[in-house]
Amino acid sequence: MTSVATPLPHLYPGQRHPAGLKLALAFCLVALADWLFYDQREGISVVVFAVALMCGSLAANYDGLDRSRALPAAAVIFLAGLLPAAEDLNAMSFVFLVLALGIGVSILTNPNLKSLRDAWVGLRDLLVIGPFRSIADAAGLLNLAALAAGFVLWFVPLALGGVFVFLLASANPLIEKWLALLNPGSAASHVDTARMLFWLAALLVIWPFIRLRWRRTVEIDLDAIAADPIEPAPDEENASTTSPDFLSTPTILRSLILFNLLFSLQTALDVVYLWGDGELPADVTYADYAHRGAYPLIVTALLAAGFVLTAMRPGGPADASRIIRPLVYLFVAQNVMLVLSSIQRLHLYVQVYLLTYWRIAAFVWMLLVAIGLVLIVVQIALKRSDEWLIGANLISLACTVYVCALINFAAVIADYNVSRSLRAAGQGVRIDTAYLVGLGPQALPAIDKALQRLGNDQCLVSGRARLIEQQQQIMASWRSWGFRSFRLQRTLDRPDHPTSG
Repeated sequence: MTSVATPLPHLYPGQRHPAGLKLALAFCLVALADWLFYDQREGISVVVFAVALMCGSLAANYDGLDRSRALPAAAVIFLAGLLPAAEDLNAMSFVFLVLALGIGVSILTNPNLKSLRDAWVGLRDLLVIGPFRSIADAAGLLNLAALAAGFVLWFVPLALGGVFVFLLASANPLIEKWLALLNPGSAASHVDTARMLFWLAALLVIWPFIRLRWRRTVEIDLDAIAADPIEPAPDEENASTTSPDFLSTPTILRSLILFNLLFSLQTALDVVYLWGDGELPADVTYADYAHRGAYPLIVTALLAAGFVLTAMRPGGPADASRIIRPLVYLFVAQNVMLVLSSIQRLHLYVQVYLLTYWRIAAFVWMLLVAIGLVLIVVQIALKRSDEWLIGANLISLACTVYVCALINFAAVIADYNVSRSLRAAGQGVRIDTAYLVGLGPQALPAIDKALQRLGNDQCLVSGRARLIEQQQQIMASWRSWGFRSFRLQRTLDRPDHPTSG
């Protein structure tokens, strides 16, 4: 049999008192320390605080008081330690005060105080180790295991939700305005960091006196332990290697609820102000609302699609959930609405700033995103594999690109821009003649229409001459011949063409 001194975290004086009451008492003492010491000169205030700390420690650990001990002896030692500090506070009197406080508490509450060595160990635990042990006690009070589990459950909803809020705010001036009203910077400017650190330091010093923890000698049979070692349970062996599941069913459920709420706000605002005739606030113009955010909303939809694909992977924990499936359908429907709103925003933008190749590419891209979202719903509903989804998206991409290859985009852009400019003449919409000419010979019919309406614009006239020369070079050789160029030449050669001949 061997005797060793071990801490007993579950046996300490005053264990019947709830931790919440002890924590409240500790904060009261911290507040007293703040009033006595923060930004003040020390003196008799140290004695006052020592008396308050002694009374608070005995009150918090009243059930553990050893009433058989000589209470007068503890009182004499404590008062003797206070006298030098009351006379004059200096380094020596402060040391006597701290020792008297620790010895007084130890005499009345430490059940293992049998020798000078026990007294020394008790003072060391209380004054030196105690503040560091306060951190472990705080972890126990805060229940870090539960906090870790909550972190795993809420990390994906809050992190991805924050990204969605940022993207929606960048796309919607109303949401950006509402977030600005929160103005978190003004509250942070009033936080006194030094005072917060003082409170933290005071709490670390006070807490060991409120939650006393003494050591005692226990008998441990080392031979018995060696003969019958405790084998760790299989789950315990693997516990440290188990990684947290950030896409469990509860996490996905919380994510979908939060994301649907966020997207419903954007959807409602678009229905009222973009598709309807709602009246915007005075400091937000319709142009700001309509012409902004088409591309951030597409990024939002793509992130949402990635989340749905990851969360609803075939055979995953959420694949068979009857609660999650309708939320996924609602979430995808809101994302389709988001893409349609992006198309409407881009359409309104094009009406003001005219059409370009990149804006047509944006229209096509948005259409493919909408098709991809619908295919995700089909995959989930029909329980298809990821390979099926990839194949279906590749087919839609191939069909879209094939149709685009048959469209004369240069003629479409030129005709739209000229027609829009002519209809909006006098309202500030002007033709970008350099871009119009840069579209190539297929823009010639639109340029001729513009010249007929606007007169002999020198930039258009010189540009048209260059395009006519390019068209003649194309038609001069059978190697460069194309049916689209042939149709253009027939249009230019018609007797009724405005500039034929």
